[in-house]
Amino acid sequence: MLQLFLRVFLVLAFLAVGMSYAWRGTLLAEYRIVLILGAVVLAVLAITIDLVVSRKSLQAIGGVCFGLTVGLLITYALTLVLNLLVSAFLPETLTKEPIYQVTSMTLKNPDGTIKLDDNGLPMIEESRNQVGERDHPAVAITKVLLGIVCCYFCVSFVLQTKDDVRFVIPYVEFAKQVKGQRPLILDTSVIIDGRISEICETGIVDAPIIVPRFILLELQAVADSNDKLKRARGRRGLDILKQLQNSERIDIQVQETKLLKVDASEPVDLKLLALAQQMNGRVATNDYNLNKVAQLRGVEIININDLANAVKPVCLPGEAMRVKIIKHGEEQGQGIGYLDDGTMVVVEQGRGNIGNTVAIAVTSVLQTSAGRMIFGRINNNES
Repeated sequence: MLQLFLRVFLVLAFLAVGMSYAWRGTLLAEYRIVLILGAVVLAVLAITIDLVVSRKSLQAIGGVCFGLTVGLLITYALTLVLNLLVSAFLPETLTKEPIYQVTSMTLKNPDGTIKLDDNGLPMIEESRNQVGERDHPAVAITKVLLGIVCCYFCVSFVLQTKDDVRFVIPYVEFAKQVKGQRPLILDTSVIIDGRISEICETGIVDAPIIVPRFILLELQAVADSNDKLKRARGRRGLDILKQLQNSERIDIQVQETKLLKVDASEPVDLKLLALAQQMNGRVATNDYNLNKVAQLRGVEIININDLANAVKPVCLPGEAMRVKIIKHGEEQGQGIGYLDDGTMVVVEQGRGNIGNTVAIAVTSVLQTSAGRMIFGRINNNES
């Protein structure tokens, strides 16, 4: 409702200005109807632009204002240099024009008769004094062009690098985001995995969560796959995103930032790393290969498997536990079992106990980014 009143006010304001020009102004007074209609058209055009540009960014407005300010300052400095160059290499008659002020006007001769011109009409004589100087039109136009070019390039530069510069109204801070506020960018694998939703619900993640548009498109392509298993994984990922969006404790947004140094045909993993570098963010993933590539490119990775392994209970060599052996292993005599959290346990000489729960003694633990593996042997001394 407030927006509606604001738009009506804009139309009335433009109409009032147009009517003021039409009835009080001497310029183009004969075109009163045109002036009034033109004011209304301008108001409608401004409202139309406001409606078309539905997504507005305070950051972009701050960037435009800052770019204009810098552009005007640069223009002022360049005009000083231009004045020095013009005064040094061009004569003053070509760079300055005098400004005169009329001091008196006379119609009569000293004897009281009226002065007439050759056609017999009264002739007015003016007395003028020079009161100042102004720039030659060529110099003035050059200064205007300098201002336009400088403002354009400054605004364009700021808008193209707005992800590297944080604008804080009413001042501008040239600094990367502080570490606690670095965005967390989600990969397709970590969305499908689903544990990121439970991790964020604990409140441990205080940074904004970013889902790039190309990741969302990849997830949608997986959900539309002809393969039944892939289709189920894709739909699970979309459900997880819905949970994240519905959570009041999570700040999540779909990001459409334009990548500056990556072609649109590049693989999704490279786009993800480029976006992380561009936003100074971190990538959350379960992809082992992406983890390695990110290390080479200097991008910080949060591996959910590493995080899960870090909070698992520690198993030390010699510790006793019980595990149910459900299948045979790759090596001769090995049996494979699993703990309640999904950790795989390899039991030496456990093939003969498939289907039974046995007591084992831990011999070693293998920790990798793909998960944790426990190796043990049957403990015959424990009943």
